Amino acid sequence: MSRFNADQGLQFFSLALTLVTASLIGLVVVFVFIESLPVINADVAGFFDTSQAWFPLEGQRGLMPMVAGSLLCTLGAIALALPLGMASALFSQYYGHSSLVRPYRWLLGLLAGIPSVVYGFWGLTVLVPLIGRYQPPGASLLAGILILTLMILPTVALTAEAAFKAVPASYLQGAHALGMRKAAIAFKVLFPAARQGLIAGTVLAITRALGETMAVLMVTGNVVEMPGSVFDPVRTLTANIALEMAYATGEHRASLFFSGLVLTLLIVFMVSYVHRREYARQ
Repeated sequence: MSRFNADQGLQFFSLALTLVTASLIGLVVVFVFIESLPVINADVAGFFDTSQAWFPLEGQRGLMPMVAGSLLCTLGAIALALPLGMASALFSQYYGHSSLVRPYRWLLGLLAGIPSVVYGFWGLTVLVPLIGRYQPPGASLLAGILILTLMILPTVALTAEAAFKAVPASYLQGAHALGMRKAAIAFKVLFPAARQGLIAGTVLAITRALGETMAVLMVTGNVVEMPGSVFDPVRTLTANIALEMAYATGEHRASLFFSGLVLTLLIVFMVSYVHRREYARQ
């Protein structure tokens, strides 16, 4: 009887915490939406008009260059971090010797804990001048992609390693018993069996990259324009909010809240897309 009551109590407690968490997230989204209403009611289409620049005090609220900057930085970083992070996890879990794996895991944990402003400072003083030697000004989309790659790489590597650890040992033992080589086991057994965990790590990396502010702000140049190449400066949605919220009032302030709403919808869309692709494969 006591065990039954304990199970019921834990179930109720878990449900209550889940509802509280969902309610808090919902309240934040509703708050951002309400604060955005003045400009939504005025001219929501203007935010997505590519012919409009970003001069909110003059009624021009073109967000598309910053939406493009956010997406390009995120997709570029994901394209680099995913193969590197999964290769790192494969080395740690399957190929590496323990004398190398232990300090390497410690290094990954250290990288995951470094504040973003430190990454940004390093990028501003080292990475930007290095890129500027070959293609001025240096502060660019490429710098943003590289600094984001460095920031999300530990997330991808650590979540991928956890996913590989969760694969039952019997799968690998059976593959070895069949005489499969290590590479074949990795790509035909380990990766498919760990797919759910790898997708979860990818989603975490996407949300981390889209939501990053300080490091990206410091290395991308913060020019509101569509980039013609990876060497052009860009401004992301998060950087725009951080730069202007301190002095924004009226419709300018509402425009920044709408930027936050667009960013939230981008995250929802990208996460939903990843999960939808996974469900389609199943």
